[in-house]
Amino acid sequence: MKFAIVVLSLASIAALAQEPRGSGFLPNSISIGADGDFESAPDTAVITCALSAQENTSQAAFDSASRLAEQMRQALGGAGVDPKTAELSRYSLYPVFDYKNPKQKVIAYRVGTNVTIKLKDFSKIGPVTEALSGLGGITGQNMSYDLEEIDAAKQKAIDKAYGRARAYADTLAKTSGRQLGALLSAAVDTQQAIPVMPYARVAMANMETKAPPPPTEEFQASKIKVMAHVNAVFGLQ
Repeated sequence: MKFAIVVLSLASIAALAQEPRGSGFLPNSISIGADGDFESAPDTAVITCALSAQENTSQAAFDSASRLAEQMRQALGGAGVDPKTAELSRYSLYPVFDYKNPKQKVIAYRVGTNVTIKLKDFSKIGPVTEALSGLGGITGQNMSYDLEEIDAAKQKAIDKAYGRARAYADTLAKTSGRQLGALLSAAVDTQQAIPVMPYARVAMANMETKAPPPPTEEFQASKIKVMAHVNAVFGLQ
């Protein structure tokens, strides 16, 4: 009986050893993954804010918002920025109710839209935010940095990731007494981590004396990191 059990166990081990591997398996190969990153200075400053107007009628609210948008364009022109850089999105119109009244009557209408301004010249950030802060109906100013020309940074991050993957694979091949061959296949994934840099200003009353420069005036934009992950399969010789 013990002999039969041993024979059966050996037969099971032999059967497992002869089972075919997955369809993606490549004989005499090594599969490895590695990460790489590259930091680049941003090339665009993105200023966002909200534009809103409230009036007794919906048409009056729309007309008031249109006038405010025109004032914003003029303010941008005065700051040395092309007004066409301002993009309006997510237009909204909704009634304002008097909740103190049991009947909750409509007492006004509010029109709102989101504004996005992209600047390539970072020296315009201060003048633009100053110009917008002086307009009634403009709220929620925020600024962040972006990298629109990102392809070059992605390529450098991928180059680093592939270099590490090949170095790891070469080390493993030498450790096993083999030589690393050519690249058989690879998969690449990239990600962009954008640091959000808040830059908000609150409208202030006009002062006779010149206001001191803001504490962020000498700050530099943080670099934007682009990350890449490479999964590579190399042949073994």
